[in-house]
This record gives sequence, C-alpha cells and structure tokens, in this order.
Amino acid sequence: MAALIAFQDVCKYYRMGDGTVTAADHISFAITRGEFTAIVGSSGSGKSTCMNIIGCLDVPSAGTYRLNGRDVGQMNRNQLAEIRNELLGFIFQQYNLLPKLNLLENVEVPLMYAGVPRGERRERARAALEQLGLGDKWRHKPMELSGGQQQRVSIARALVGKPSVILADEPTGALDSRTGREVLAILQDLHAQGHTVVLITHDNTIAVQAQRIIRLEDGRVVYDGPASAPEAVVTPRAAGLPGGGGV
Repeated sequence: MAALIAFQDVCKYYRMGDGTVTAADHISFAITRGEFTAIVGSSGSGKSTCMNIIGCLDVPSAGTYRLNGRDVGQMNRNQLAEIRNELLGFIFQQYNLLPKLNLLENVEVPLMYAGVPRGERRERARAALEQLGLGDKWRHKPMELSGGQQQRVSIARALVGKPSVILADEPTGALDSRTGREVLAILQDLHAQGHTVVLITHDNTIAVQAQRIIRLEDGRVVYDGPASAPEAVVTPRAAGLPGGGGV
C-alpha cells in the first residue's frame, strides 16, 4: 500500500543569529492510510517541526515530503493552503475556536474555505457535532462550554471536511486527566472507524495510546515501532541508567 505520508531524508534548518540550527536531521518514515501514529519527543526534539511539515505549514529545507503522493516541497503558498484544506483536519491544544461564532459556525469554517454551498455546510456541520455528542448545543458560543466540550468542537471541525489525515497537536494538553482520556478515546474510536490519525505529543502516557510510536531526539528518529513494545517508552539516553528507562 502506498504511503499517505512519506518523509525521505527530511531536513529543516533555521537561521539563528550568525548560525544555523538543525530542527530535523534526515528524518525518514512512512505512514499508511488507516494508521494511528504518535510522534513523540521532548521540547527541541523536532516533533513540532515534523508537525508543521506534515500539516503543510512549512516545507523541508532538504529531502522530500509527499502527502498522498504529492511532493509538498515543490508547492507554493496557495497550493499548500489548498492541500491543507483538502487532505488535513487539525486538532489543536488550545482549540483555536472563534469566540464570536456559535459552534455550528465554527465547525463550518473549513467548508467555507473549500467553497461548499451554505446548505450543505450547515448539514455537514450539524452531523459532525451530532457525532461528537454536541448536536443540541450548536447555538452556543465556545466560552459557554467546558474545555473538553470545546475540544470536541475542534474535533468536529477537523472531521467535517472528510480529511485524509487527522493531525492532533497535543490535543489533551489543556485538559484535566479525565477529560484528556475522553478525547483520546474519541481519537481511538476515529481510528477504529478507519481514519488516519497522527498525534503529536511530549507525553509518553499519551503516545502509548496510539498503534505506533515514532520517537524523536535532537531532530532524529530514535525509535519507530509498535507502541506496545517495551522500548517504545525508553529513550537511548535512559536505557543504560540503573533502574531507569521510563521517560
């Protein structure tokens, strides 16, 4: 099966003062349709850089990123915006809901950018809210909801465009542990329905809820394999320490 997301020797360099910082150092991996993959690492590991590239918010400095077979690195700004809207659904840590719009209008936003007619937009947005258990609250504004409910609206917005990839950036970061578990359960359910889910997180307890873990350290892949394997939650730095390993 052809990869939906394919990194081949992806590098990303940033100019910092008189020098250059390497945020991604020859990263290669492939994610096929229907996988639930967590990209995990601490601050500075390169996970946010990978998220930005996967999400077509940035392009590699070197190497190749293909999304559904298309070379993202060769696209201009308008083409990047088009492929984002067509293939990607985003879930953010801070929800990124528009406070003056009601829930239905918030969920409609990606469809507006896609040029979907108003009647169809409303119907699809209502169906997405129903799927997330918020069909009766569509008139409410975001600030009238709990954090967990706001994240559900964010998930509905991600789903409404029927994306090929759901890209979730620290989706439980602003939630308490119980509500965070509920959001993870939703992502697992979406995966069970056949959705491709890519979860970006610094938290191992979150990452192991995925099917597969890609662990980054200093801009490089140091582990890529099943989330259930013991080495999935052990970094090379910690592996040799007495009694240690959990991170």
